[in-house]
Amino acid sequence: MEMEEITGGGNTSETGIQWWWGVAAAAQMGLGMRSYAKGYAGDSRFMPLKAFTVASLFVGSAASASVLLLQSNGINGVEDLMEAGANLRAKLGLPPRTQNKKMDDL
Repeated sequence: MEMEEITGGGNTSETGIQWWWGVAAAAQMGLGMRSYAKGYAGDSRFMPLKAFTVASLFVGSAASASVLLLQSNGINGVEDLMEAGANLRAKLGLPPRTQNKKMDDL
């Protein structure tokens, strides 16, 4: 137990999941760049579909890379993200944000 606390005891399945996000981002980016470089060939009626497909690959790649970046920095939920934002504001010397009214109070 003590050795696990000293070395960090990272969950191997969690790091495996992070690798999958990285592989997904790289694969989508590679396929999108390949499709974009290849250009359009075929019936002109399918051109909007191919453009949408290539754009979706780029957006999916960016989303996968974002999830990988957040998870690798230990941000696994909204609360973690809010805490990181508060820490960043404190380091920059900005005042803390005021809490807005909750939707139930309206």
